[in-house]
Amino acid sequence: MSGKKTESSQPVDQNKKEKPDEKAELKVKDGARATEAGFKVSEQEEIEYLQEEREGKEAPCAAGREPGGDQPDLKETINKLQAELEGKDREISELKKAVEELKDKFLRSVAELDNIRKRTEREKEEFFQYALSDLLRDILPILDNFERALKTSEEEVDGKTFREGVELIYRMLLNLVKKHGVRPIELESKRFDPSLHHALVSEESAEVSEPEIKEELQKGYLLHNRLLRPTMVKVIIPKKN
Repeated sequence: MSGKKTESSQPVDQNKKEKPDEKAELKVKDGARATEAGFKVSEQEEIEYLQEEREGKEAPCAAGREPGGDQPDLKETINKLQAELEGKDREISELKKAVEELKDKFLRSVAELDNIRKRTEREKEEFFQYALSDLLRDILPILDNFERALKTSEEEVDGKTFREGVELIYRMLLNLVKKHGVRPIELESKRFDPSLHHALVSEESAEVSEPEIKEELQKGYLLHNRLLRPTMVKVIIPKKN
């Protein structure tokens, strides 16, 4: 027995350090020596553990790789987005152009409406200034006849010719106003109508039960169917008890 050498008799180098991987392998070997029945189970578990650890380290590397397979190509996506952006830019440009055209049309319409308004006001003002031009033109011959009648009255003594001239002028004036829609209000009855007659003078009488016209003081006129001037009359009203 003294001639055999044992492993424990050899000196151990204290300065020699074991590597981490070697420590793991020693742990596996020590665990395997513990029992013969559990050797394969412990080794298999250690292998699976190391394999899972290796796959966990490779996963981040795989995540940083360039997309491939079924994933969309990055360059193709960028080109597609650029094409869509260019299309939107064209649409915006067309919309801006359409807005400018509508703005121009609007400003033109506003200017045209303003010109129409000014022209209408000017025409209305001119209409009121010259609305009576036709009537006044028809009155001029009547003024001429007045001048002739006045000259004739200076030469005559009895005034017969002057009267005839005045009657002629009256008929001319009456025909003139009738031509323009003016007609006198005729007193067809003695009944007082406040819509056509205006009582300047009144007197009481027991012989009447309602107001009656006694005398026409000034003739009234209608313009077409509208009252132009009421007839001035003297009326008789029922006597108060």
